[in-house]
Amino acid sequence: MAFFYPLPVILLVIFVVSFILAIIRTIQTEYANCRIPPGVSNPGKLRFIVAVLIVASTLGRILEKMELCSSLAVKRFVFSGRRPDPAPGVQQEDARFGRVPVRVYRPRAPPARPRGAVLLFHGGGWICCSLDSHERICQYIAKESDSLVVSVGYRLAPEHKYPAAYEDCLSATQHFLQHLQHYAVDPARVTVCGDSAGGNLAAAVSQTLAGRSDLPRLRAQILIYPGLQALDFNLPSYQQNRGVPLLFRERALFYSLQYVQGDTSNMQEILEGSHIPPDMWLKYRKWVSPDNIPEEFKVRGYKPHKPCEFKPEVFERVKRIREHTLCPLFAEDTIIQQLPESFILTCEYDVLRDDGLLYKKRLEDNGVPVTWYHIKDGFHGIVNLFDHFGLSFPSGKKGLDRVVAFIKGL
Repeated sequence: MAFFYPLPVILLVIFVVSFILAIIRTIQTEYANCRIPPGVSNPGKLRFIVAVLIVASTLGRILEKMELCSSLAVKRFVFSGRRPDPAPGVQQEDARFGRVPVRVYRPRAPPARPRGAVLLFHGGGWICCSLDSHERICQYIAKESDSLVVSVGYRLAPEHKYPAAYEDCLSATQHFLQHLQHYAVDPARVTVCGDSAGGNLAAAVSQTLAGRSDLPRLRAQILIYPGLQALDFNLPSYQQNRGVPLLFRERALFYSLQYVQGDTSNMQEILEGSHIPPDMWLKYRKWVSPDNIPEEFKVRGYKPHKPCEFKPEVFERVKRIREHTLCPLFAEDTIIQQLPESFILTCEYDVLRDDGLLYKKRLEDNGVPVTWYHIKDGFHGIVNLFDHFGLSFPSGKKGLDRVVAFIKGL
């Protein structure tokens, strides 16, 4: 006797098979655009992480087409992950500094003297990550450096475009500096810290507060593979690492445009340099130039790029990139000279490597003490994978330990 499957079961099977085939095709396509250099740390583990992210991205697009949720919501869920358990020896609490949500981490052991403090601005391209995503790092810094750590939950793009994230980080920092006595913090030992987009925010906040006399002066700034400019997306590191995970060249611009204008139009023109008027090129080229990158970072290949014809309509959409609170590399020397001692971490296989190298040079040229740590086998995001479900990398842990050592030495 013939047996017929009900129509809903057949449709379900078709959907599942189609979904699996779509994921396989997407993985193949994404891997074709992905390049993992021989010198990168633990390439097999990195390939696995890339595969997981591709599957999550594909699932997000499918759910968005089905109108169940947005692909951005899936991305945020994946990047934030499950909140880790409280760390032994660290007390933590959620609070608000004005309208800005924060999470405060405090070592339980009584201090021998007033503690230093670190305000941490998480990365995630201004559109992803959260207080939860950076909880392990905050717990580790608080415990190992015996510092009070404040993680800032700023508003995310594209719902909240620039300068929302910057304003939240600045507001939280000002609030904290005005209430240090409540937290028993040494006013002379307050540091701002951030990774990737968070490094951009830390640099911008540090510049804004550099000339303030009504608040305690920041002791230091810690910038972990920061993004600091949107002038030239053809610097050596952008060319060499354009297809290296976890941050592709196009993806770096994608995040920047979401933050600046809330969408990703005109990407190709900006990649080619058509968004910059000639007078702006002349002004900022002295600071954002491949000539300022040491030759040792060009040996893997670099082809000088001449910007394409200027398109005023594109510049009109992104003209706020002239503001140093968006692109800290554009700040005048009078501001740079007032900045506190700095720690900059860069990775060899990272499109943002040269942003950090250029800022390092600017700081040093203006007499600002800089501690630089370069992860030769590192890639963008390697520090953030610290203690992350067995996906951490030894080089990333060493980088985080160097951050801790810097904080303890202040």
